[in-house]
Amino acid sequence: MKMEEIYREFIELTKLPDNETKEKAMEEFFRKLNTMQLPEYFNWAEEIFEGVHVKDRGNQKALIWSNIETGEKKEYTYEQFAAEGNRIVNFLRGHGVEKGDSFYMMIPLLPPIWFATFATVKGGFIGVPTATTMTVRDLEYRFKVYPPVAIMADEASAKTIDEALSNVGAEPKVKIVIGDRSGWESYDSLSKESSEAEAAKTKWDDIIFSFFTSGTTGLPKRVAHTATSYPVGHLMTACIINVQPGDIHHNLSAPGWAKYAWSSFFAPLNVGATATGFYYTRLNGDLYLQAVSEFKVNTFCAPPTAWRLFMFADIGKYDYSALRDVVSAGEPLNPELYEQWKKYTDTEIRDFYGQTESTAMIGNPPWFKGGKIIPGSFGRPTFMYDVTLVDDEGNEITKPNEVGHIVVRLDRWRPIGLFKEYMGDPEKTAKVFVGKYYYTGDKAFFDEKGYWWFVGRADDVIKTSDYRVGPFEVESALIEHPAVAEAAVVGSPHPIRYQLVKAFVILAPGYEPSRELALELFMHCKNILARYKIPRIIEFVPELPKTISGKIRRVELRQIEEEKRKKGEKGEHEYFYDDFPELKSS
Repeated sequence: MKMEEIYREFIELTKLPDNETKEKAMEEFFRKLNTMQLPEYFNWAEEIFEGVHVKDRGNQKALIWSNIETGEKKEYTYEQFAAEGNRIVNFLRGHGVEKGDSFYMMIPLLPPIWFATFATVKGGFIGVPTATTMTVRDLEYRFKVYPPVAIMADEASAKTIDEALSNVGAEPKVKIVIGDRSGWESYDSLSKESSEAEAAKTKWDDIIFSFFTSGTTGLPKRVAHTATSYPVGHLMTACIINVQPGDIHHNLSAPGWAKYAWSSFFAPLNVGATATGFYYTRLNGDLYLQAVSEFKVNTFCAPPTAWRLFMFADIGKYDYSALRDVVSAGEPLNPELYEQWKKYTDTEIRDFYGQTESTAMIGNPPWFKGGKIIPGSFGRPTFMYDVTLVDDEGNEITKPNEVGHIVVRLDRWRPIGLFKEYMGDPEKTAKVFVGKYYYTGDKAFFDEKGYWWFVGRADDVIKTSDYRVGPFEVESALIEHPAVAEAAVVGSPHPIRYQLVKAFVILAPGYEPSRELALELFMHCKNILARYKIPRIIEFVPELPKTISGKIRRVELRQIEEEKRKKGEKGEHEYFYDDFPELKSS
């Protein structure tokens, strides 16, 4: 069966009413998809975006972009969108960039990030989405382990990139800047290129994306996704979101992270919907909800951090008559948020779960609306994934209310949406693919009704404001300061950001706890870490809990921290970032 036929069938199924008929049809569709033989070659940009959508709805809007602070707006039809992407493909090829070469995209939420993502797929390059919050230090590591062949960035990011390139001695074949900078090719010059481009002949398992993601005990890993794992795998994400052809879809996510590729790109563009991008310099709840109302958004995806922020806005002031489906992902959704949002908008936030390594794995599907959602639960396993729980010995858990590791069974079928490997790191790959299971690194339990409930990370990765922070990176930065003898970093509970990065610090001989030293350490971290990785709490302690073998027991520190936050207690030598006016700019 041709992939075009698969997509056309799926698009028709999205139009069904959100009831038992749709549930059964989707279950049968994914049963067939899970077991079908994928074609040897597949290029989503050519076969689906152009072969289906440009052909069928070329004049329909594919992208609506707005700077919600200034009112600037831009719109692109499917035909114009493809033309912009093809120009990038041709320009890169003209500078010697070939299929399989790395293409770093360090671009804020501007239209070119959509076109560059399309170009990655069409040209068969390996896209490396890179957040604009990355520091020189972050980029140096990335460029060392995976040298860039091509880079596209905005002016501000280009300056940081040039410094990192110089420090590691990397020389890309071409650098494209949105704006103007010496030594870079201007994005505007791409307008001279042809609006048509030949598609790369990509095999179904060729890698086309490499996402850097935080780990527990080391520097970021490279999550490799293929020509099918994201384009085809996100049919499941589109199903969970319930985005349909012609919908105005919005996702609140910054480029550089997998969630952008999930919900700002593949989910809407898989089905012929209109993607939207709302640019801002600082997230303002009222401005954002005003844009949701103004652009008549039908399907809306955002992380709990944003939903919590919206609770401080004048929610009842805006028109939500166009809004049909609302979903949340990234971290557990509090039941209170669900109830408050429903009260003001008459829509239900449907929570779901996935990873950079996957697509939508567990969730509350659209047919749960109207009585089947249990606030606080993140739903049930989706049809693409054979998800179960195992205990610490690897035995499957069959009884309700027993906490276990979330794993994906691989012996019956391997989910199309699951990543291929951690590039260049077979050891880390082997740690998550164990026997017939893929270990997600998260823990949960299911209840008597089969609903799943998230418990937390099985490792020590911190979730803060929808970002993942590995403690190793922060601890390494702290230890570089001469005053720090040892550091342990954990997540501290927070009502808005879910967790804050907290550092327990043992001082070197000759140093004493003080406000001045805490400020010095905050500034030290600010200078070398991306903003979201900076510790927001530092506590000076005389010792750290450790195992017999000398490993830090972060689990014990987390428990101590949770109790302390519940009681509203503050340590004798505990300092909070927000209490320092000198750090106000961050």
